[in-house]
Formats: sequence, structure tokens, C-alpha cells
Amino acid sequence: MAISSSTFPKKINRYKLSTLSVLLVFIFCIFLFNKRALDRKLFQNTDPIPQTPASILLSPPRSTKFLEKLGDLRDPVASLSNVASSSELSEPESQEEGKEEHVSSESDFDDKTTRENNVPFVSTDSESGDKLGDRNGEPKSPNEEKVSSLLSEPEFQEKSKEERVSLTTNLDEKTTQDIEKPNIASDPESQDNLGERNGEPMSSNEEKVVPISSESDTNDKTREKSEYIGVKEKSQDDFGERTDDPTSSNEETSVPISSNSDVDDNTEEKSEDIGLEETPSSDAEIGGVIDNAFVEKLRNCDIYKGTWVKDDDYPLYKPGSCPYVDDGFSCQSNGRPDSGYTQWRWKPDECDLPRFNATDFLVRLRGKRLMLVGDSMNRNQFESLLCLLREGLADKSRMYETHGYKISKGRGYFIFKFKDYGCSVEFVRSHFLVREGVRINGQGNSNPTLSIDRIDKTANRWLRADILVFNTGHWWTHGKTARGKNYYKEGDHIYPRFDAAEAYRRAITTWATWVKKNMQRKKLVIYRGYSSAHFRGGDWDSGGSCNGETEPVVKGAILDSYPQKMTIVEEVIRETQVPVVLLNVTRLTNFRKDGHPSIYGKNVTRLKKVSTRRQDCSHWCLPGVPDSWNELIYATLIAKQT
Repeated sequence: MAISSSTFPKKINRYKLSTLSVLLVFIFCIFLFNKRALDRKLFQNTDPIPQTPASILLSPPRSTKFLEKLGDLRDPVASLSNVASSSELSEPESQEEGKEEHVSSESDFDDKTTRENNVPFVSTDSESGDKLGDRNGEPKSPNEEKVSSLLSEPEFQEKSKEERVSLTTNLDEKTTQDIEKPNIASDPESQDNLGERNGEPMSSNEEKVVPISSESDTNDKTREKSEYIGVKEKSQDDFGERTDDPTSSNEETSVPISSNSDVDDNTEEKSEDIGLEETPSSDAEIGGVIDNAFVEKLRNCDIYKGTWVKDDDYPLYKPGSCPYVDDGFSCQSNGRPDSGYTQWRWKPDECDLPRFNATDFLVRLRGKRLMLVGDSMNRNQFESLLCLLREGLADKSRMYETHGYKISKGRGYFIFKFKDYGCSVEFVRSHFLVREGVRINGQGNSNPTLSIDRIDKTANRWLRADILVFNTGHWWTHGKTARGKNYYKEGDHIYPRFDAAEAYRRAITTWATWVKKNMQRKKLVIYRGYSSAHFRGGDWDSGGSCNGETEPVVKGAILDSYPQKMTIVEEVIRETQVPVVLLNVTRLTNFRKDGHPSIYGKNVTRLKKVSTRRQDCSHWCLPGVPDSWNELIYATLIAKQT
């Protein structure tokens, strides 16, 4: 194949063109580099002091007397003299201006920040003044010599070190006015916005200033980091969505948790830790709203002996206003027509209870965990306490359930956190305070058991609380517990028959022994007494009723009744000397036959015919009687100045 002779000249031409283009680009780059180096050299020769960052801290302005001596200098040096000349101001004047601008030239912070930002520190001492203009081995310029001579004059040297100025800027007067000084204020609100003016990022100086935020905000931020709310545990609380309501028709079909399935709670503790930090409260905070004489009288008063009085300031929260009330306790929303039962207040004979102050209660609870442990009656009280404390919050969203759970009888563990106070109010379901289990009989069927010598499985959770409120009682009246046939267990032995009262005594002894062994003295342990039921014509499962009751009992044998369970509790506490406060609400609840949900434990407004066969005369409407139990807890906290 013949190759054309014209091919080679074309390739040579293209090669020459490419080489020429590269050469031109190279020459242009050299030109730019030399120009930049020349500009830098000119800049160094014309500016005796390099330009400083806009975030430099300026000292208060001085008088014009010193400025007049530098009038013939160029602008950069004149701007320095403007700063230095203000030394002739009277001391009171300069001090006032310094306070207004929140900037001080004598502060170590200014010096440190200036050095850290690589700003050359030009001292007013004669020794350092001699070095002015000697950077990079260059001799002083005429302007620098004038500045050095002025700085070394006796008039300027007589000024105290605190009044001298770090001559570190060559900005002109307009630039100086535009400089934004960091405002180091003591106001937490202004500090939160430090360096974020008009959406601008912080300067290097401002980043070194740590705003002083309020204690509660700091604690909240720390807690948020340690709070873990993403785990949804599958524990005995969720077992078969078991109900803890003794009036429920599903009670006999519910299956207790096997004692053989004792899963270590340590893995659950990680997901339940809400990261609370103890934030100490001052004595003024704790006792500021209560008179000392009142406290002393309260300590010597039997607050459980008294009567109910009408009070127009009650209820403490409006019916239907609290989102934490279980449907079974929201009687007004369920269609109960009367409201007089919400307007009664407990009045001790020998003293007055303090008015419930939700804010003060939360202050006393700051940094702590209050936990209610027991059956559905304690859940009744738990919901009441949430509603009462909610009334003390200006921003109701600052209170929430950490796992996002809605209160219901199917779940047995809730943690409500009060963000502004770093505290929590919690509920742990434990029907008996001792361990439930199951046994497998000869036919392969499972039957419930109750180990009266072993503490309940949820006890690991109890350890984390600072204030505990225990109760048990209503589940001891059920058929299987009352009969005691192949039900009660000690060790590996199941009793064929066992007396229910004795079983209750041993169970309470087991609980008291555990409290004495595991609860530190600084913790407050409360045992709430048995809450009276008011069934007429039967029991909760045999046609008993309380429908139509609208007034408390004023006389009768029921007012003096005292259940055997309460006598046992008192005897065990006395014998074991366990450090427990007995919240003895039994007698004050004897009066209140009008306070139960009755047929209004469910919504009846849309029902054409309301069933009266099974009524709830054990639990209490909210608002209602459990509010008074929490008022008694508040009084206990005050009496102990907790």
C-alpha cells in the first residue's frame, strides 16, 4: 500500500502548534507568579503592620490628644493612634465605656485570643518598641520610627499597663466601625445566640467563648445523649397482653409468667435507662414555699384521721383534660352525669394539708426517679399523679413517655420524663410484689403459682428509683389466691392448701426484707395502704354494684372497718423495722362510695342499653380520690423536706 507524501507535513504542523500552545501557557503562568510575588513585596514595604482578622478585640476609644501628635502619619498608623489616643479619657469615663462594650484590653482572654489568631502583639514597652519594623530583618521605615518615638514618650509610658493598647490593626476608620465585637454577656439567652447573628457562623474568637447556659438546659442536653428510647422490650408486661384489672372478665384466663423463664433484666436495663442526672436543689428552692412552723405542725399531725369537705377549688384538673387517664377511669368522658364527687378535699382533724403545688413537687423531685410499683390500683394513682404534675408545666410537651407508649391496662411499665426538671415518674406492674410462676400438672396443663418467699422479677427495676410507692392487696381477694389450693409455693414445694392470710403475711415479709437489704437510707420508700371497695349485693365478680352513689358515706360500720391485710402490713413493718412510710389511706377511702366508676368504666353514651351486671367499685374515677393520695405524698415530702 502506497503512503502519501503529504501525510508527514500535516503531522509536523500539528506538532508545532501544540508545542507553541504549551509554551504560551507556561509563559503566562510565570508572568502571574512573578506579578503575585511583586505585589506581596510591595505590600510588605508599604504596610508596616499586617492586616488583622475582623474578629480582633478592640479596646475602649481614647482621647484625641495623643492623636494630634500622629496627624501627619499615613492612614494605617493613624488608625493605630486613634485607638491609643483614648488613654487621656478620665478613668470613670473609660471604665463605663468598657463595661458597655463588654470588651477589656487588660483581659488575659484578649491577649490569649490575639496570640492564638496569629495577630502580632505590638507591646507599648520601649524594649518591644525598638523591635517595631525589624520584621524579616528590614530596617524601620520613617513612619515606624515616629510611632516608636511616640510610644516611648513619658506621657504614654505613665499610663498603667491596664490602659495600654495592643496596637494590632491597620484597618481604616470605616473598617474599625464595621468590626463586630463578640458580646460576652452573662445573659444565657444572648449567649445562646453568640456568633449566630444574621445567620453568620462564629468567628474564631467567638468559638473560644463558652456560653453559660442554665443548669437544667445543660443537664437536658447531657441526658438526651444518654437517653435510649428505641428499644421495645418484650417482657412479662407484654405477655399475652395480660390485664391487671381484677374486675376484668379475662382474669381467670390470663396465664402468669413462669418462674422458669427468669430472663436477666440487665439487658433490659440498657434500654430503660433514661439518663437522669442529679441536679442539686438549694434549700431555698426546697423550702421556699412552706413555712417552717407549718412543717413542724404537719410532722406532729395524724394526717389520716379526718373528714372530707367540699371545696369549690376542686378538682385540681378538669375532667377530660388530662390525656394520661385510662379509659376505664375517665368517668365524665364515659357519660357519668354528676360531677360532685370531684369536689371533695381531705381535711385532717389536727392540721391542714398543704395545697398541692405541682411546681414545688417537681422541684423536690429534681434529678430523681419516682416509681409506683403494684397492681392496677397503683396505676390508678400513677395516672392521677401525672395529671396533677402536668398542671404545673407551662409547656405540656416537656413531659412525655420515653418509649412513646400510651397508657393502657395491657402494658405494665411506663416512664414519664419531665425534661425541665430532669426527673421521671414511672409505673411498674407487680400484682403481688412476690414472684408469679406456673407449674405443669400431671395432665400437661399449666397452672399458676405464687412463690411467697421470692421477690418479684421486676425488682431489678425498683433498685433504680429514688422514691418508691408500693402496694398490693386487691389481687389477694381472687378465687385462686383466696382458696390457696396448689397455688402457694416456698422453695420448690407447692402447698396443696395454704391459708391466704398467712401467705399474705409471708409475702409482705419477703418484700420488707428485700427493702431493708437493698434500699439505701437516703431513698424514700412508701407503702400505700389498702383502698376500700364498695360493692352492694355481691362482689366484683358476683353482681356487686355501686351505681347511683353521688355522696360520701357519713355514718355506718364501714367507716370503722379495717381489713386484716392492713393489720398484717403494720405488724410486719413493726417487726422487721423496715424504714418505710405507711401511707394509710384505708379509712379515708371508706367514706368514698361515690368515687368509683361503677358502670362508667367504659363509654356508655352511645349504648341504647347499659349493662349493670359487672360494675367497677374498686378503682376510682379521675379526677377523684387518688388525687388525695398524691396530696398526702406531697405532704410527706414536705414533712421530710425531701
